[in-house]
Amino acid sequence: MQQSVATIVATRDRPELLRETLAAIAAQDYDGVITTIVIFDVTEPDYSLVVEGGDRPVIVVPNTRKQGLQGARNTGMLATESDLIAFCDDDDVWVPSKIRRQVEVLHANPDVHFVGSGVIVEYEDERVERVRDESRLTFDDFLESRVFEAHPSTFLMRRAELTDRIGLIDEDVPGGYGEDYEWLLRATRVTDMLLVPAPLVRVRWHTASFYAERWQMRIDGLQYILDRYPEFENEPVGLARIYGQMAFAKASLGDRKGALELVKKTLKLNPKEGRAGLALSVAAGVPSATVVSQLQKRGMSV
Repeated sequence: MQQSVATIVATRDRPELLRETLAAIAAQDYDGVITTIVIFDVTEPDYSLVVEGGDRPVIVVPNTRKQGLQGARNTGMLATESDLIAFCDDDDVWVPSKIRRQVEVLHANPDVHFVGSGVIVEYEDERVERVRDESRLTFDDFLESRVFEAHPSTFLMRRAELTDRIGLIDEDVPGGYGEDYEWLLRATRVTDMLLVPAPLVRVRWHTASFYAERWQMRIDGLQYILDRYPEFENEPVGLARIYGQMAFAKASLGDRKGALELVKKTLKLNPKEGRAGLALSVAAGVPSATVVSQLQKRGMSV
């Protein structure tokens, strides 16, 4: 018998995109049961989405924990006893083979507790594939790089190991920014992550993104991660990346002095860190929205 899967979809004010997301989950070519738990955060639950019975049931619940993505995901994870848990953002779309291919990888690697995949980034009229050749990622890999391809909408995890050993999403991450990265660092202290080297998720970026211009929240979230993981002090490339992100956010807030101080720290650690140059551009007067838009067209982020 195939293992059962619970897909956690946290949502807020995206009804049309949400229905496309749910349709793609229902269209998976996996033979086992995939139960989708839709958690409505802040907004009123839409119980018309409920599907009872069959091998693609849909459950609708309100977020009963801390407001935001962390609490919503935790609400969903605590509401299921399925063998495996997957995440999918309410504006992303899975390709039909996503779950089947990932389950095959987990079955072939019993020592690994979670798996991701490559993605296709869609922004306006642009589509960019992001697929990483390396199939196994370690804690040290994630210290050095956020690894864009390890997007939350690609995650498939063994529920028992998640709840008993890794733990739920950290609800104390300021504003929820970087909560997925914090969880990846914590998870890979327990187990490596495997990636299916294929784009199994369409990640749809748009101007309605919750974090589009919440720059202070980004700074606070990144500092929280640095405080939690002192190992960054021995990983100059990874620390430079985070300082570069913080410098860009400072510049976007108009804090030119703070941005320049962080740029100096960034370049001292890693002269090749490109975010330092981006931060300098914004500090010199280039609108941060213009920089972000150009990056997103290339399937990249700050």
